[in-house]
Amino acid sequence: MIGYWHNFTNPSGPTMRIRDVSDDWDVIMISFGEDGGNGSVTFNLDPGAGTEAQFIADIAEKRARGKKVVLSLGGQEGRMTLNTPENVTNFVNSLHGLINKYGLDGIDLDLESGAGVVLGTPIINNLITAMKQLKARVGPGFYLSMAPEHPYVQGGYVVNSGIWGAYLPIIDGLRDDLNMIHVQYYNNGGFTYVDNRTLNEGTVDALVGGSLMLIEGFKVNYGNGWEFKGLRPDQVAFGVPSGPRSANQGFVTQQTVKEALTCLTQLVSCGSVRPKQAYPSYRGVMTWSINWDRYDGYNFSRPAKASLQALP
Repeated sequence: MIGYWHNFTNPSGPTMRIRDVSDDWDVIMISFGEDGGNGSVTFNLDPGAGTEAQFIADIAEKRARGKKVVLSLGGQEGRMTLNTPENVTNFVNSLHGLINKYGLDGIDLDLESGAGVVLGTPIINNLITAMKQLKARVGPGFYLSMAPEHPYVQGGYVVNSGIWGAYLPIIDGLRDDLNMIHVQYYNNGGFTYVDNRTLNEGTVDALVGGSLMLIEGFKVNYGNGWEFKGLRPDQVAFGVPSGPRSANQGFVTQQTVKEALTCLTQLVSCGSVRPKQAYPSYRGVMTWSINWDRYDGYNFSRPAKASLQALP
């Protein structure tokens, strides 16, 4: 169970203390690190999260209980500057400082259109370089995850240009360092599967099909271009909204979550998309957000956790 904890007030309510995050969550994504200029990243703690000392203590307590606590970069409005070697150096130095200051496990890349992740731009290779440098400084325990929207990943099957497929070279360049990728299957409508049909957000087929494209790989440009090699199943999870108000579209029922998980891991309850084989080490479920889930009475996390725990 991977969830995003947001460091700001929104209609789900004020910022909550990290200590109040349910233990159902295995990975807590601190949302978000912000652009400090010239490549540097800053983090400005919301008063609702407690004092800085309390925030640090809360993170330490969660980690002592076996949880991962990770700083996410980006989000819908996120900006980052990674155009030059100087930007990369500042990026790495500032992130290393934040990891040490707050006692974090690593970094989540949730950079979207505002960060300029576009094929053919310097940010692609610079992100790869920066994450490798950061891991070398933090050590082998460094946790790295990604949460791109599906046009940046599966969208490359249709056209590999602009934002479409822009995360594929990043994923490929960091595949040996990547702990987990949980693509966002919401807020963007359907996507084209490798058999050229459209899979609609909010369905078992979309969650299974999108996951299979990451695990089994695919060629861009309708199968005629560069081949993205698949990842290990234990590196892949799917991302969905926690409830009907936490995203604009792509809401899934808990039955959909359960059936997608059992299809991927056991070949049970599949829809029209069926894996070539069962992937029992498939990693799990991500959602936006922990705060919205709490607001909605844990209507997402409790049944989703139960579905994960029921897997053999």
